[in-house]
Amino acid sequence: MTWRRHIEPFTRPLFFTWSRLTRGMTLGVRGLVVDPDGRVLLVEHTYLPGWWLPGGGVDRGETAHDAVIRELREEAHVRVVGPPRLVSVHSNKAFFPGDHVLLFRVDDFEADPFQPSGEISRIGWFPPDALPEPMNRASRDRIREAMTGAPTTALW
Repeated sequence: MTWRRHIEPFTRPLFFTWSRLTRGMTLGVRGLVVDPDGRVLLVEHTYLPGWWLPGGGVDRGETAHDAVIRELREEAHVRVVGPPRLVSVHSNKAFFPGDHVLLFRVDDFEADPFQPSGEISRIGWFPPDALPEPMNRASRDRIREAMTGAPTTALW
């Protein structure tokens, strides 16, 4: 476990306080990147356990489309070629009141060689029916919904 995972429970309240003071609502994006073989892109953070869909927060003055494109480039070295397609919108109120997450699907992209960073330790491409463990529950649910046509839940 990296040192970031050890301090995350202590830094989270500070981040949430700062976010609440500077924003009325927070908005995040996640990218469901699907390669020609039908595999999905997942990332492993240096500060959280498990595998996640890549993504992050929408910055002030940034569109959600621009944010998912930026996050995919920063976290996974994926350059989005075609427009991301909005798949679903979710409330993340259980984790942080007022937070919402938009899920975008990306099928048209180019992947550059991945280099670990201070935020992402590794990436992987996985068939939707053979996702790795441990896996973030919300990411697993969103993949299942988007790839199988299962009903979408409102909560992240």
